[in-house]
Amino acid sequence: MDIIISNSSNQPIFEQIKQAIKKAIVSNELKENEMLPSIRGLAQDLRISVMTVKKAYDELEQEGFIKTIHGKGSLVAAKNIELLREEQLKEIEGYIDKIVLICKSSNISKKEVLESFEYLWEDK
Repeated sequence: MDIIISNSSNQPIFEQIKQAIKKAIVSNELKENEMLPSIRGLAQDLRISVMTVKKAYDELEQEGFIKTIHGKGSLVAAKNIELLREEQLKEIEGYIDKIVLICKSSNISKKEVLESFEYLWEDK
């Protein structure tokens, strides 16, 4: 699993780490019960503070994506399919919100967007 940190991003570093790990879990790059890098090891690899990685891991644990076993480390939690689906729906809603704003500011109809969606959906 490669985590790339962008210093030019508006997103905090801990959030970039969290999103990269979530993406790896959702895409099945990281599998259930697979060990994550240690907090200290990942911090050294990324050349960032241990506390930054800890914050990302803590939030991932709170959201149910990973679990931590004291003395052993953190590992990918059993996939809660509903949780993963909800996460994906939340991301889709964000894109839809942007599309709606663009359409309304550009006088593009819902019908035109739906036709584009249908075309793209069938093309994939």
